[in-house]
Amino acid sequence: MASRPERRPTVEAEPSLVAILTAWGRIGCLGFGGPPTHIALLRQLCVTRHGWLTDDQFEDAVAACNLLPGPASTQLAIYCAWRLRGRRGALVGGLAFVVPGLVVILALAAVFLANSPPSWVRGAGAGAGAAVAAVAVHAGVGLVPASWRRAHGTGRWVAYLAAGAVAAATIGPWLVVVIAGCGVVELASRGVGRRRQAAGLSAVGPLPLLAAGAAGTGGLLSLAWVALKVGALSYGGGFVIIPLMQADAVDRYGWMSDGQFLNAVALGQVTPGPVTQTVAVVGYSAAGLGGGLLAAAMAFSPSFALVLLGGSRFDQLRADRRARAFLSGAGPAAIGAIFGSALPLARALTEPWQHATLAGAAVLLLALRRSVIVTLAAAAATGLTVAATGGPLPH
Repeated sequence: MASRPERRPTVEAEPSLVAILTAWGRIGCLGFGGPPTHIALLRQLCVTRHGWLTDDQFEDAVAACNLLPGPASTQLAIYCAWRLRGRRGALVGGLAFVVPGLVVILALAAVFLANSPPSWVRGAGAGAGAAVAAVAVHAGVGLVPASWRRAHGTGRWVAYLAAGAVAAATIGPWLVVVIAGCGVVELASRGVGRRRQAAGLSAVGPLPLLAAGAAGTGGLLSLAWVALKVGALSYGGGFVIIPLMQADAVDRYGWMSDGQFLNAVALGQVTPGPVTQTVAVVGYSAAGLGGGLLAAAMAFSPSFALVLLGGSRFDQLRADRRARAFLSGAGPAAIGAIFGSALPLARALTEPWQHATLAGAAVLLLALRRSVIVTLAAAAATGLTVAATGGPLPH
């Protein structure tokens, strides 16, 4: 098949808004498996099947979205729709991509976060939640090879990875400051001019306040602030936001227990759409259905804003040496944070059989290379068996 010219598709080739709603909604319903699956489905739709974008255009879009904070596959879905039908297309496509998984995860949250769920629900949740730490390690392992190939200094790469891991395991809400700091260090190490270094540092300056969040009473304003941080400060994948959410949802505001938080993370893995939708479960636990919708709206608003306001500059971002240098520092730190998030997730387990389930999940994912959904289903089945036999379940 002859390659298409490097230009925006003609008006005749553009899909209607209804076609975008249908196509992006289909991906939103079938997008199990996280960003790799979402990217593959979007490529098949936009490049292979319809030729709306060329291979080079799609690869540049993927690269640009990976340079931005927030859920990259969500931003890619919004951006591809923006390329075809402008801002209206971005809104329609983005919502079609996000809403199906949001509906599913809120429905499951109503079951798993009920005041007195039946024992089989508690067992399934405790089993699936026990495997979450292994899923985090698996996610980090999958990101290492590409990041290592991009490294300009192996010693610095290891240092950034270690910094992210330690931060995720120990300082929770301040994690993003460490990640951004690693990016600034890499900028400096590559000889960026003093003025540009100062600009980078001044841009990162407000991050400590944003990362920690304003103190509050745990009401809707606090929930909105937590969700906004999740959407605006997550570099490198969905699991980077886990320590940030756990510190706020469990430790600071007490919206949910450790066990319920594990359930929330597991639900984010087994439902279609971006892992960021985990924040909707946190919102549901904090303030019911309205809280879940508020949290989702705040978490995804930065992704929509980045594309709607800056989509025309994505090509420049892809070629920007400073942006790529920043990502070379922040990227490995984010991967380290994914590894580090496994520690607080594992510490949340309370029953011996959950620790055994975690070990089994690690074998399934890392040694036998089974999928995340299969692994979580097996872990949930273990919890169901424990519940059915009258075994101990976490409270």
